[in-house]
Amino acid sequence: MSEARTTSEARTTSEARTTSEARTSGWRHGLAAFAFTAIAALLFAEVEIQIEGAGGWGSTLPTWRVEEHWLLDIFWGGRAMTGYHAFVFPFIALLFHFPIVALGTWSLRLEARILGCIMLFWVIEDLLWFALNPHYGWAKLTPAVATWHPHWLFGFPTEYSVFGVAGVALIWYASTVPRAQRDVTPSRAPAGNP
Repeated sequence: MSEARTTSEARTTSEARTTSEARTSGWRHGLAAFAFTAIAALLFAEVEIQIEGAGGWGSTLPTWRVEEHWLLDIFWGGRAMTGYHAFVFPFIALLFHFPIVALGTWSLRLEARILGCIMLFWVIEDLLWFALNPHYGWAKLTPAVATWHPHWLFGFPTEYSVFGVAGVALIWYASTVPRAQRDVTPSRAPAGNP
């Protein structure tokens, strides 16, 4: 009887340790994904500063532009669509999805983490573009200067709040341990498990 109890206690302790490790691992992965995203955003902000210079939203680039269209209001926040942005946005999305293609695996949680990272990437990248661009700086992140951001909330472009919160929420969701893995105890173990 005491041997069975000891085995059961050991299994419960082991499962508790595994659940705790899974939670810690999930948050470590989430933080690592955020750090990687922030570094990538910093580097890409510097690339865009070199490409665009003082011409925000590709205003001085030799590319096509669609200034007004009702679909831009729905999908693009009312901004002009440029040839540059039409290709750079899907390019970045493909890069963030590359690991799931390379590894040949997909899950809802992986997709949530990827989408959250893409959202945070663009928020961080745009903030850093202003902060590091010698033609702008923090002081010029205003509706009067950054006219390509037509909607503002809390003193920043609306996308910062919307995509910042959504991105963090998606990464949080992806970093949590699914309830089915958290709540497995010897008395509630699925059929077929010892």
